Amino acid sequence: MSVSLIIKWGGQEYTVDALSEEDTVMDLKQSIKSLTGVLPERQKLLGLKVKGKPADDDVKLGDLKLKPNTKIMMMGTREERLEDVLAPPPENDDVVNDFDIEEEVIEVENREENLAKIARRVKEYKVEELNPPREGKRLLVLDVDYTLFDHKSCAETGQELMRPFLHEFLTSAYEDYDIVIWSATSMKWIDAKMKELGVTDNPNYKITFMLDSAAMITVHTPKRGVVEIRPFMKAHLNREKDKELYKLSHYLKEIAKLEDFSGLNHKHWERYLLKKQSQ
Repeated sequence: MSVSLIIKWGGQEYTVDALSEEDTVMDLKQSIKSLTGVLPERQKLLGLKVKGKPADDDVKLGDLKLKPNTKIMMMGTREERLEDVLAPPPENDDVVNDFDIEEEVIEVENREENLAKIARRVKEYKVEELNPPREGKRLLVLDVDYTLFDHKSCAETGQELMRPFLHEFLTSAYEDYDIVIWSATSMKWIDAKMKELGVTDNPNYKITFMLDSAAMITVHTPKRGVVEIRPFMKAHLNREKDKELYKLSHYLKEIAKLEDFSGLNHKHWERYLLKKQSQ
């Protein structure tokens, strides 16, 4: 008997109907590859189970007892897209702020495939705790590139590309927040950069943990809860005049007094700070 399945991936549905019950899961993956370009080893098919366990590649489709047109969600990434994710951020002058989100994007977070991605990250990603979280402290998550460090400009040492007031900012923030460093690059790169900047072992503050690209998915978060600051670029030209972290430290100190952040729109943090300072 023929097997007809619908594969859900990347917000689209693909019909697979040229297989039989004698074909295997690997045959199914090869068919999916021809439709999506995702290699079999990069595919994770949710819901294909035998006796409660994920079906191996050699399991026959007939043994899965699938109903006609069963919908199967796939998680996976094409090889060329993997290169984009694992590589350092793009080398261009136009920085797109991933957190400047319009309202209609928020519903993307509730899509079935994205919730599955999140569930997988939560289950599989292992956070290496560098320092234990402290009772009663909120969490401050900081991106590396263009926020703490100008990754594009050339220099003899990382210190030349470090954003002004970085250590002062982290020292101040640590009084009220546990600090997490993240970047959509490899942990090896993040770790090396933080050591080079003197962040990892600084005596005045501690980093709770760091997150790399393996913890990320391609889903935006709502604009509330995210602080947007100007990117730090062209370090040699802007080092003397960039005071973004200095000003941001005052904002974080000001809102640390609040019990609830839900009424804040961090996108307008400068406006909030100016209002408080004028009172």
